[in-house]
Amino acid sequence: MPLDLDWVARVQANTSAIERRAASLPGRRTVKKTYQAAWLARAITLIDLTTLAGDDTPGRVRRLCAKARQPVRADLLDTLGLPPITTGAVCVYHDMVETAVEALRGSGIPVAAVSTGFPAGLSPFHLRVAEITESVKAGAAEIDIVISRRHVLTGNWQALYDEMKEFRAACGEAHVKAILATGELGTLRNVARASLVCMMAGADFIKTSTGKESVNATLPVSLTMVRAIRAYEAATGIKVGYKPAGGISKAKDALVYMALMKEELGNRWLQPDLFRFGASSLLGDIERQLEHHATGAYSASYRHPMA
Repeated sequence: MPLDLDWVARVQANTSAIERRAASLPGRRTVKKTYQAAWLARAITLIDLTTLAGDDTPGRVRRLCAKARQPVRADLLDTLGLPPITTGAVCVYHDMVETAVEALRGSGIPVAAVSTGFPAGLSPFHLRVAEITESVKAGAAEIDIVISRRHVLTGNWQALYDEMKEFRAACGEAHVKAILATGELGTLRNVARASLVCMMAGADFIKTSTGKESVNATLPVSLTMVRAIRAYEAATGIKVGYKPAGGISKAKDALVYMALMKEELGNRWLQPDLFRFGASSLLGDIERQLEHHATGAYSASYRHPMA
């Protein structure tokens, strides 16, 4: 849609109220026993299983893809009465896209590539656009782009809109997730306004963080972004997805974020086409919790390796 600067200017964020609402979630929203196992199994299908390390190798990526194909041991699934499940996607750097696509062939699991000068987004603009094009050509079905934080910090919403619109066009048929790097945006009002502008410019998802900032996904930031999604859907009828990333490593954290999505946006946003976790170690802890539910005993984390 065209950039509506009047709408952007009207957006405010009551920080104290947001923090109070966010603080109420972990203590008051919980699921137990069989329900908890079911929620955790759903959480696995919402994970973008990620490796974004400087020492990534083709072997590591292939092992990660094998884990994405079978994220929980078959005997645990049988004990819990669950059908085979997979993660929502595998997320890698551009250089590993072809390896991941080949490893996941026939599984139906999409490959997501981080792009546009990830994580800082400060490379020349034409190279950032070209990086998207190359990742799509290599087989990436989803592109996680990073915005230029300076546009938000200086209030240059037209520049942010134009940038996001070009990234959206370069993605073609691939879904695009806009990473806001919320830990570097200064205020929750900036987070809310940046979320709205990216959605106006065609983002399929808005995402909290690269995982490389000092502050990544938090509940107040998530509530702010989710409320922006709700307002945008109410005004336009368009559903935009949400992806918290960075620092979500425990099963109990996943349950809190899922409760937030259910309460603020409804069950439709507990499907992988509208909600993802950007995580790696989260899957291991969820598998441990499922084993505890099935056997009554906790296992060591080394029994649930990622790659």
